[in-house]
Amino acid sequence: MLSSRVFWKLLLATAGLNLAAALVFGAIVARWQEDQLVEQLERRLQDAAFLAGDDLAGEIAGGRSEALQACVKRLAEKIGVRLSVVALDGTVLADSSQDDLAKVATMQNLHDLPEILRAVSRGEGTAEHSSGLSDEIFRFFATRVDVDGKPVGVLRSATSLAAIRATTAAQRRLVWNAAIVMFLAALGLSSWIVARVVEPVAAIDKAVDAIMSGNFQQRIYVPNRDELGQLAGKLNRLSQELDSRIAQLTASHERQATVLGGMIEGVIAVDQRERVLFANAAAGRLFEFRPTMVEGRPLLEVVRNHTLEAAVSAALATRQPQRLETTQDGSDKTSVAIQATPLTGDPCPGVVIVMHDTTELRRLESLRRDFVANVSHELKTPLSSIKAYAETLRNGALDDREASVAFVERIQEQAERLHHLILDLLSLARIESTQQVFEIVPVSVQEVVDACLANYRGAAEAKRIVLAAEPQQPGCFVRADKEGLREILDNLVDNAIKYTPEGGRVTIRWRAIEEPASKVATIDVADTGIGIAADALPRVFERFYRVDKARSRELGGTGLGLAIVKHLVQSFGGTISVASESGEGSTFRISLPLA
Repeated sequence: MLSSRVFWKLLLATAGLNLAAALVFGAIVARWQEDQLVEQLERRLQDAAFLAGDDLAGEIAGGRSEALQACVKRLAEKIGVRLSVVALDGTVLADSSQDDLAKVATMQNLHDLPEILRAVSRGEGTAEHSSGLSDEIFRFFATRVDVDGKPVGVLRSATSLAAIRATTAAQRRLVWNAAIVMFLAALGLSSWIVARVVEPVAAIDKAVDAIMSGNFQQRIYVPNRDELGQLAGKLNRLSQELDSRIAQLTASHERQATVLGGMIEGVIAVDQRERVLFANAAAGRLFEFRPTMVEGRPLLEVVRNHTLEAAVSAALATRQPQRLETTQDGSDKTSVAIQATPLTGDPCPGVVIVMHDTTELRRLESLRRDFVANVSHELKTPLSSIKAYAETLRNGALDDREASVAFVERIQEQAERLHHLILDLLSLARIESTQQVFEIVPVSVQEVVDACLANYRGAAEAKRIVLAAEPQQPGCFVRADKEGLREILDNLVDNAIKYTPEGGRVTIRWRAIEEPASKVATIDVADTGIGIAADALPRVFERFYRVDKARSRELGGTGLGLAIVKHLVQSFGGTISVASESGEGSTFRISLPLA
């Protein structure tokens, strides 16, 4: 409470008012008491003068005498004031302050004193001055004494003001002491009252600070039923309402942040000055920035893409949505579809930019175009041969039995090639569409390898190629589809035999790798063939890709074998890789989960 500035302001204000009231009270009461004393003194002097004048009128008319002096002294002692009898010319006839008449005769003439002059001329006179005998100040009252309507002298009463002033000073001290006591009492009462007033204000101030800091659970307890109590109640209701509203806004913001953060589309909101208001994680990945660090920064500085910035400027200027597609150069070249939509309002408050990564879509479109072109080309080649041979037979070659048999054999070869191509396409389509159902069971690698070698041993012997199996861990089982694994090995061994010259070697090796991180079996198909150039290695598993296109067609390959192998391995939860150098042979490694 003592640290409250409002408390001290109110206390000082009330203290000032109390002090002013005490000062005014003391001054008025002291002045009133002094006036009362003077009035009482004046009345006492008048009464003494009037009484003495009535008693001494006859003596005064007789002039200065011992009898007059004695009567004056006796009356003065009785009344308690100083009495003087003065002739009209100012001669002192008797004075109670003198011991005898001789001393009275030595007193100076009083004709020039103001009270005497007023009494002679007006009948009464009052004045304050020294007595002439000492420096002590007296108050004098003089009245004219008439006998038979004729003035015979002046009777003057006097009293010293020293006693009056001592009494006045004592009363003044009493009044001021009382005023000080009243001031201190009023100050204490004011302090208590101000504290009672400021205490709720301090509680309200403390609660408002807590609310401003985010503590909307803060409540104010003010027992007063006045305006402060009503204000506290309203603040409590306001805090409760703010708490509810903030909770709703927070929940709504979290939902929006979750939705925007989980979107695969990038979202950026900018204001009318093209400064970023919000950006989600997807936008940060597309344009390589940290969403939490870009708020308030210019859009162009954040995305570093002039095409996007131009689209936003156009949306702000035209109030129309802008659609475009641009490329973003970064660690990888990315294709981005953009829609910039201006927000409603006048003037336009900003633009919301929605961005979609179309890199994969464009890649797939390119693959589709290449696939269609390759399929068309692969289908066209055997069909053209079949058509040519058929036309030749129709134009007369049927009559030449030797030639016709050769042509029919060529037609049969091309038809068989076309048949294998269509079968491979259908198989690849089923695998890629996940419509083909595989029976994933423990499969013996040894058993599948033996069956594969038995199937291709004749072809290998025809080219004097050594076809061998080198198990590094017999009894190895993997989780796969048995027929699918057989097709994988058939394709790899068939390719190895085709591209290995006479006198070469094709070897199948396998072993299990049991580590805490993974438990897999690796199957290697190695040959000593022509190998694969380093720049062609990343593309060997693409459909219709051939390292040596002329040789591949000559050997009857469809260009889909390795693509089928890759998709089958992936369907079994494995991986495939190739290591090769041109002229040094190739090694294809398959990794499959251990059973």
